[in-house]
Amino acid sequence: MRRGHQRGQQAPRSDEAVLACMAGAGPRTGSPVALLTPALRADHQRPDVHANRRHRGCLDDLPPETPGGERNWDYRYSWIRDSTFTLQALHWLNLDWEAEEFMQFIAELEPNKDGSLQIMYGIDGRLDLTESTRDELTGYVGARPVRIGNGAFDQRQNDVYGAALDSVLLHTRRSNRLPRALWPIVQTQAECATKVWRQPDQGIWEARGAPQHYVSSKLMCWVALDRAAKLAEIRGDSGLGENWRVIAEEIREDILTDGLKKGVLRQHYETEALDASTLLAAIFGFLPSDDERLHASVLAIADELTENGFVLRYRTEETDDGLSGKEGTFLICSFWLVSGLAIIGQGQRARDLMERLLRIASPLGLYAEEFDTETGQHLGNFPQAFSPTLPSLKRPPASSSRKGWRSTREQL
Repeated sequence: MRRGHQRGQQAPRSDEAVLACMAGAGPRTGSPVALLTPALRADHQRPDVHANRRHRGCLDDLPPETPGGERNWDYRYSWIRDSTFTLQALHWLNLDWEAEEFMQFIAELEPNKDGSLQIMYGIDGRLDLTESTRDELTGYVGARPVRIGNGAFDQRQNDVYGAALDSVLLHTRRSNRLPRALWPIVQTQAECATKVWRQPDQGIWEARGAPQHYVSSKLMCWVALDRAAKLAEIRGDSGLGENWRVIAEEIREDILTDGLKKGVLRQHYETEALDASTLLAAIFGFLPSDDERLHASVLAIADELTENGFVLRYRTEETDDGLSGKEGTFLICSFWLVSGLAIIGQGQRARDLMERLLRIASPLGLYAEEFDTETGQHLGNFPQAFSPTLPSLKRPPASSSRKGWRSTREQL
């Protein structure tokens, strides 16, 4: 039963209820509060906010992804995908109690009708995050529209299953136990991944264009079945584990047949465009570190999908994301590239990029979602939940220039 309200009851919907949870007055959920916007946290300290809340929207303090453009989003939610990276950071920093709280939050989330987890939830567990705009308001430096809610909450994003189950496996290995409450989630997410992996979706970047067969989505479905198989073995159910392992291998073969072009992993099956999310093939152990296809894919991102050495998610002119305007480089992708380069044995390039990333941190060592290489401005969500802890996790060891560095998942 979810702490604070019974399953099936309507969760509190007011901003005051959210603020109460954040301030410690309400029930603790284990949801990473760092996933919320600092604008909301700052507003809670301003005496005028309660009197003017219905006219403010709580979003006007955040820079957009495109200055003066429409790439403005409401970030006050917990993303399952993002949280798998945050969970890893918590364990690496020996914050096991906080990690345990988050896994409790996952165990108590209300799933969709098909048993799948939503891609994001309110920090109080709410499901309905319907997006609306406040056209009478402007955001940072006149950016429009100001959005409340997030329209991606009910998108089909097939990577969520792998993100959830990778989190469960990380936590299980770290704590040396598989909590009974998490096993039903393992089963349902593996079953959902089995049913949908052949279907197109909106992808990891929540594109608002036409659904595609995104390589990273299928990769994360492979992660879901691979992790589910490992968890089944831990639980002592080798038969179920073998069934899931067979499906994982089928997904792998499909990706290597249709997702590779000229020996490089592409954004989706119908394009030769690059996408930084394919770096997850290195991080999640999809291909061994000495595989030529992995080398080619990582180096293609490093050489062809960067601006002044920092990584773009994708090139907006090559991608139908349903939006206008250019965006900055995506900082999590640059950290992924550090890991990818280290894993394939490019230690010097990894260290060089790591040093550049350390130099652009804020005075408090924090990172935004994006970085404009021309102006030096941090853009989008700030601070990004999984970025502040990444420097301590992603720095390649001294030996990484001589041989491939194992993925952080393998090290756990």
